[in-house]
Formats: sequence, C-alpha cells, structure tokens
Amino acid sequence: MVHWRWVVCWIMAGKVKWVTDIEKSVLINNFEKRGWIQVAENEDWNFYWMSVQTIRNVFSVETGYRLSDDQIVNHFPNHYELTRKDLMVKNIKRYRKELEKEGSPLAEKDENGKYIYLDFVPVTFMLPADYNLFVEEFRKNPSSTWIMKPCGKAQGKGIFLINKLSQIKKWSRDSKTSSFVSQSSKEAYVISLYINNPLLIGGKKFDLRLYVLVSTYRPLKCYMYKLGFCRFCTVKYTPSTSELDNMFVHLTNVAIQKHGDDYNHIHGGKWTPVMNNDKHCFECYGYDIIIDDKLKPWLIEVNASPSLTSSTANDRILKYNLINDTLNVAVPNGEIPDCKWNKSPPKEALGNYEILYDEEMAQSDGADRDLRSRSGQSIGLKGNRARDSGKPVLTTWK
Repeated sequence: MVHWRWVVCWIMAGKVKWVTDIEKSVLINNFEKRGWIQVAENEDWNFYWMSVQTIRNVFSVETGYRLSDDQIVNHFPNHYELTRKDLMVKNIKRYRKELEKEGSPLAEKDENGKYIYLDFVPVTFMLPADYNLFVEEFRKNPSSTWIMKPCGKAQGKGIFLINKLSQIKKWSRDSKTSSFVSQSSKEAYVISLYINNPLLIGGKKFDLRLYVLVSTYRPLKCYMYKLGFCRFCTVKYTPSTSELDNMFVHLTNVAIQKHGDDYNHIHGGKWTPVMNNDKHCFECYGYDIIIDDKLKPWLIEVNASPSLTSSTANDRILKYNLINDTLNVAVPNGEIPDCKWNKSPPKEALGNYEILYDEEMAQSDGADRDLRSRSGQSIGLKGNRARDSGKPVLTTWK
C-alpha cells in the first residue's frame, strides 16, 4: 500500500511552486486557482512575482544569485532602462539618432525639423545635467508650462508644475563660484513641456493606461492587452496659471486623486474602454498615454510595476483577468517552467492579449519579401502592390 505522504509529494512535484512579495489578491487568487503551491522564498520555487526592489537584489553582482532553468521572474534585469523616467527619454533620443544614421524612413522630419513618426514624447530635459539646455528652450517660449518629476519616484510623488525659471533656481549656476551644482548633491528630475491642451471628457483631464507584455527581448516578442482604462482627474481642467499647484486638476494618478473631496469611490475615476534579455524573465508594463485636443497621443511614462491595487469592483475584475492572461502566456499550460521553451503560446492561450510585434516573424517576412523580390514578384502589404517610394514597407507592427 502506497503511503499517503508519498502520494502528496508526487502530486506536489508536478505543481508550480510560487512566491511573491506583493500581497495582492489579484495575484494570489490566480495562483491558487491554478492549484499552484505557495512556498517560502528560501525554498525551491519556480515562479516569483517580485517587486522591483527584490529584482535588483536577485540580479545584483554582490548576491551572485543564479536562476535555474525551472525558475522564472516577472522583471527583466535592467527594466529601468525603459521604466525610469530619465532613462526612458534618454533611450528614445538614442533610438531616434540611430534611426537617423541608418537613414530609416521612421526618422523622417517635416519642414520644421520635427519628427513625423517619432514625435510621441514631450520635449524633455534632465536636471540638473541639462539645466542650460532647458533654459535655452524655455526662453524660446517663456509663457510655456513645464512639469517636473523626480526620476526615481512613482504614484505622483514629488511632481510639480512651473512656469517661471525662478521656481527652479536651485538648479542654476552658483552666482559666486559660477560652478554647476553636481548631480550627486541633488535629486535627479526630468522636466517636460506640459501638455496644456489635453483632450477633455466632461471638462476633466484623463490619461490612458495600456498594458504591454514582453515575453522575450531577443528575439523581441510583445503583446498588447485589449483592455485598459482611463484615469480621470476629479476637478475640471483649467490652463490658468493660478491652478498650477492644484494636483487634482493636473495629475491623474489614483494615489493623488483618491485624497480629493470629489473622488468617487465607486468608479475610482477610471473608465474601462472596449532590453537586456534574460531567458528567466517576462514583464508586464503599464504605459501611460495622454491624448491632446488634436487627438495626438503622447507617451508620458512606462511603469515596471503597474498597480495591482483594486480601487473598484471593475478594476479588480480587469486586473484579475490581466494577471490570468499574463500567466497563461508566461507559463503555458501551467506547467513547471523550462527556460528552453520557445515561448510561443498557442493563440487560444492569449486571452485578451494580441501580438504586437514578433521579431522572428518579421525576419521571416523580410526573408520572404527578399525571395519574392529576387524572383520578380511584386511586394506589398497584405498582397497589395507597394507604392514606388523607395521606402521599405513596415508590415509587422499592429
């Protein structure tokens, strides 16, 4: 007769063992629904949903931690290259320059020297490093409003608006020594041209939260979530300079808005609309987008740990489904992870995710186009004849 303890051990051996340091019900309920086994951090685990602070320790040189083939985590080692405010802007600027050097059609500019396709982030400078460049830009349009954000903070902390140089004098040159204040002595900020003509609904400013899942960077494979939400301010928008200090007018962060007198706890100010690759990693990013009154979208920031706190019933349902679909892509069939996977889940496992970009597919399409071109066949998008513009046809981004 087989002892019951051996039966239990045999059953547990085939289950994913999970750990998290983020105690959120939308996570834990998903793990439990799958019958996964919770273990302690110092035990053998297969799946660890980590905070960004923990991931730094895991991949730090000092710890020397090595993940095994049956372990995966929810962040890439240097996710901050995309999610830290200053590094995101720096990398976008670098990307633009590289495309210009390559002569890419994506780097095309209009008659005023503005990017046609790559002008999706507001004009931004780093302080204190770019103070002089900022002053030069500010003086071109002294009536403009700028928004300052600390590089390493989230949830609207430390953000303020300015419309006078005197409001940020602490980053100016020291009048006596004429020497610039060193970067290390002051907290780093980004300062961006404020989008003062946002599209309004009911007179209120809002932004869009979109979710993008990256399962691998080399080759790049990413998915866009079909569901998301709008975050609304609780106070009607006004461009009046007398209201620059009123964050209930300007910042859509729930962490800010929930303290306002007009905050609605039923809908929470939300409406629901219909890198350094590591084989052990995947990541679900939260993109914040503002649309201006000309219907142009602007990328404001990318979040490495988009909030899993549920402020409303609809919010909880959306985030539960988001985690469910994310786990189905990251851990296909709920099996023990294996980093030798191809990481290509079947279409029916994607749920509300849809493929945004697949580098392997793009390379395959490119090779196919080259082959057809050499054989004299016409090349076009979805079978149509391409315009004779001398520019490559981009077919893989949705």
